[in-house]
Amino acid sequence: MRKVLAFDLGGTKFAFGVVNEDGSVLGSGRVETFAEKGPAQACERVAEAAHQLLTELKLKPVDFVAIGVASPGPLDIARGCVDGSPNLPGWTGFSITEYLSNSFGGLPARIDNDCNAAALGEYRFGAGKGKKNVVYITVSTGIGGGAVIDGRLMRGSNGNAAELGHIPLTMDGPRCGCGNPGCWEVYASGTAIARRAREALASGRASTLAGLAGGAEHVTTHHILQAMAAGDGLSKEIWDESINYLGRGLGAVINTFNPDVIVVGGGVTAAGDALFVPMRKSASSYAFPRLSAVCTIVPAGLGGNVGVVGAAACAFEHVS
Repeated sequence: MRKVLAFDLGGTKFAFGVVNEDGSVLGSGRVETFAEKGPAQACERVAEAAHQLLTELKLKPVDFVAIGVASPGPLDIARGCVDGSPNLPGWTGFSITEYLSNSFGGLPARIDNDCNAAALGEYRFGAGKGKKNVVYITVSTGIGGGAVIDGRLMRGSNGNAAELGHIPLTMDGPRCGCGNPGCWEVYASGTAIARRAREALASGRASTLAGLAGGAEHVTTHHILQAMAAGDGLSKEIWDESINYLGRGLGAVINTFNPDVIVVGGGVTAAGDALFVPMRKSASSYAFPRLSAVCTIVPAGLGGNVGVVGAAACAFEHVS
């Protein structure tokens, strides 16, 4: 069975793994990115760790058909590098694919947007398997997205399609990291949910949240869910508001792509039914009924391996 060496680059961790053509992961690992120290040191350390994994698995570069890399965007696909990613300052122009290719015997290497890669991974091997039209959404520090439509991953003119977290929900509102106000991400990401709770506490709203979190500055979505379960009124208000924002964005996604399934991943999905049950209802209320009727919203199926398996899926696509 054909194998690829897959890498999932993030601002805090650089994961890697050996992935078979059926999506199974033979082995994996990760190193700290230390992104602020630049790309060379991170690529050097992850390549060394990946070589160690190959030794443990008794594999050599000649046993692989390609290297796949998933990275936060924007990207310069042709040069194999990030191009102004806010999570990777100072990395612009450094060819990650060239470095990794040279580190593993000249294997062909391909870089793709991390959420696009995750979408293809879920389509081929995860919760979207067997479907023709799959949209992947991650709700975590930010909101990202990718789409497989009519069986093909949407990459766009320069590989940066489906930046769904930057759908504008309002004309104004808080300013997003992208520089624009009112983006979906700035209202409905895990970071945004916690921010709105802290703002409410700072305004003097009564709540058990600060005590539960050990201080208002430490409040996360996990604390909001805990407090809500214990009957905290402010936490329920913040959560209900967040569900509404998530539903608005998902309604726009349904109306835009007419998908069979929306696969939702990211840290906020740890909320389980407390998220998915009301979020499905909210999304349906913002979408055309005929489009909503054919779309299901489900949790991601690949778990913590989604980045590595997604990078592998993209690599396999280019060597097929």
